[in-house]
Amino acid sequence: MNIKEKFGIKVKELREQKGFSIEYLANISNVDRTYISDIEKGKRNVSIEIAEKIIIALDTDFGAFFNDNNFKK
Repeated sequence: MNIKEKFGIKVKELREQKGFSIEYLANISNVDRTYISDIEKGKRNVSIEIAEKIIIALDTDFGAFFNDNNFKK
């Protein structure tokens, strides 16, 4: 699994835990909903700026987001 897929899985996992739709996450993060959908599918190479918007909208921080077994080798 590549980093884009790992990132997307984590975004989807947190979004679903919070009960957010893709549309709602798009609205609160100011990121297009189709872009978020593509991120969750591992199809997008996400910039650090977009990652920050999504991570903040999911009410977490970079440390907590990336401190996950999915991101470890």
